[in-house]
Amino acid sequence: MTDVERGSPAERAEILTQALPHMLRYDDAIVVVKYGGHAMGDEATARSFARDMVMLEQSGVNPVVVHGGGPQIGAMLKKLGIESHFANGLRVTDKPTIEIVEMVLCGSINKQIVGFINAEGGRAIGLCGKDGNMVTATKYEVPVDANADGDHGVDLGFVGDPSKVDTTVLDQVLGRELIPVLAPVAQGADGATYNVNADTFAGAIAGSLKAKRLLLLTDVPGVLDEDKKLIKELSVDAIRDLIADGTITGGMIPKVETCIYALEQGVEGVVILDGKVPHSVLLELLTDHGAGTLITR
Repeated sequence: MTDVERGSPAERAEILTQALPHMLRYDDAIVVVKYGGHAMGDEATARSFARDMVMLEQSGVNPVVVHGGGPQIGAMLKKLGIESHFANGLRVTDKPTIEIVEMVLCGSINKQIVGFINAEGGRAIGLCGKDGNMVTATKYEVPVDANADGDHGVDLGFVGDPSKVDTTVLDQVLGRELIPVLAPVAQGADGATYNVNADTFAGAIAGSLKAKRLLLLTDVPGVLDEDKKLIKELSVDAIRDLIADGTITGGMIPKVETCIYALEQGVEGVVILDGKVPHSVLLELLTDHGAGTLITR
């Protein structure tokens, strides 16, 4: 039973009255949802997320799910006795590692999410960047000024950056009651397989589709101010100021840089929100108060 069904008639009417204008706003719009890490949670959380994706599709939205899987990759590498090394926050990915990465991302995780969505009444289709040459990657080079720990110059192996997106396959899928679920694995012009950061992959997909929203599900409420309170809305210029004064630091910097990149590619708005909050995607898209930090041009 849903929350709407559990409430009194008055409460149900209030929920619908608030949601309907937003449903009309997103009718036939493309919304890319990056889902991964701690936001993936346990099975109950995953099934709840799947139910929300089905509800969005049934309400006229075209959701595209991009998933990560760092913890699952790490667990499988450990199980197989392959040691993980990181540089500049990214996994050093040699030949044996990329084979495991592709197996975990495109295999077990992707098909599990597809299965959950299908079990909730949806019709999901699992894909990766290699399918239909959807995403072409180039080898990622660690910036010379990466950090003070001397990580610059490290060869990350088969870690890539999106260099080209071909939306032909997605154009055929969207609008046909299908929900694409994408693993961030891509092929290079050299024929090699590359592991792409899921946030970056989602930003490239959202930009090429000119999505109305890109939602980055994380394990924090959004961008926080110096008093650790949620900032509800930010412009690109304001983000640059917050990075310069040290308010935005650490792992949040690459996330907001992905947001800026997606906006520059044509996405209308990007939201960073807490994926562990039940129904956070629906709260963000279909309520007045939202659920995270909205970033716009």
